[in-house]
Amino acid sequence: MKFSTQEEYGLRCLLRICKSNSPNGLTIPEMSQIEGLSTAHVGKILRILRLGGFVESTRGQTGGYKLTRPPAEIIISDVLNVLGGKLFESSFCDDHSGLETICTHTIDCSIRSLWKTVQTLLDGMLGKMTLHDLLGTEYEVKVIAGSLAEEVEKN
Repeated sequence: MKFSTQEEYGLRCLLRICKSNSPNGLTIPEMSQIEGLSTAHVGKILRILRLGGFVESTRGQTGGYKLTRPPAEIIISDVLNVLGGKLFESSFCDDHSGLETICTHTIDCSIRSLWKTVQTLLDGMLGKMTLHDLLGTEYEVKVIAGSLAEEVEKN
């Protein structure tokens, strides 16, 4: 299980836009330089984020990328779903049945149960965490994440 670079860099780009003091937003070259990423990669990520409705772009000399709504209204699970999808999709078993048409574990699968549970916990926690929450320090975010994890566990 891996967290993709696209998801990592996408969150970093959104946070960079949040932290920007520019009323015009940030350009791809500016973000590329600040984040240490190629302009092509930043452009690709911002296109996905724009199509997902998280950023908007303005062309021209005073143009740049801005958030479409306040950071407190941007849910992390929504961003990650646009950038890379869920860890475990319900269609996973259909797509990975091996040489058979239907997975040999379709009736009683302990692995599917594990992944569904992990996905439910992730959805519960990341569905409550916002981009605004990620603006804090590493310690502050750890406290918020820990509190959300405890809340999800109780439910």
